[in-house]
Amino acid sequence: MITEDKINFYIDKIPPTPKALRDTLLLLNAGELIKASHVAAEDLALKAYLKNIVNKPIYGFKNEVSDISQIFGILGVSASQQTVYNYMMTLLSPKKWVLFKLNVHTFHDLQAKLSLNWKKILTHLQIEEREIESAITLLPASIIVAEALFNEKIDDVKLLRSVHDLDLNTILSRLCGVDLFDICEQISIKWEMPPKVAEIVQSSSGLKPSKDDSINTLAKWMHLLLFYELSQPIYVEAGLNNFIDFQIDFVSDIYDDFETLMEIQ
Repeated sequence: MITEDKINFYIDKIPPTPKALRDTLLLLNAGELIKASHVAAEDLALKAYLKNIVNKPIYGFKNEVSDISQIFGILGVSASQQTVYNYMMTLLSPKKWVLFKLNVHTFHDLQAKLSLNWKKILTHLQIEEREIESAITLLPASIIVAEALFNEKIDDVKLLRSVHDLDLNTILSRLCGVDLFDICEQISIKWEMPPKVAEIVQSSSGLKPSKDDSINTLAKWMHLLLFYELSQPIYVEAGLNNFIDFQIDFVSDIYDDFETLMEIQ
């Protein structure tokens, strides 16, 4: 089994570290969009990332948006904060993925799709809380950590997958004593997110329901969103769909609403 120290080693590598990032997040937390954009513009790598993400076709802008203050203004405080969290993941993301057939572009697309559709869900539920909107960033972060942990025991992983019909989350739990959602919780603690965020993500596994109905409602939508995105052909090919064991009983009461919402462009 991979030791807890090794797990903590990879989680401890997760940013934030650069001062520009810390200051940008602090200003966004305070709702200071203009000041945050000025600080973000000082980090050329962050600036390039923001321009690249916002100008992807899924955002639907006809003309290129290049000014950071304009980008933050378009996204708003919550989405800007979430996008900066996503950028932090690029600092940790492997240059070459081994277990998962991903690259920098497909991983960025996954981040963007999860963020946009989570925002759509929260708007539908009439929820406006920055911390809850940023909760979705924990999943891509945990996938990066899981990739690193799996690579420590890549031969064992391949053997377990070939011999037993096990999902990757079960394999991760057997090898490390933690699953994808436990890793999310540890990352949320590192990022000093409210405990409610970790509870939502943990409950979204469909296996650890909360006693709080409002938490469970969000968790059901997140569970469906993860299954929906990771079931797209590109992520099936990447091997990510094997992470989520779909819990139909957990989400049956909102399944039709989710399906209808995802059909709305």
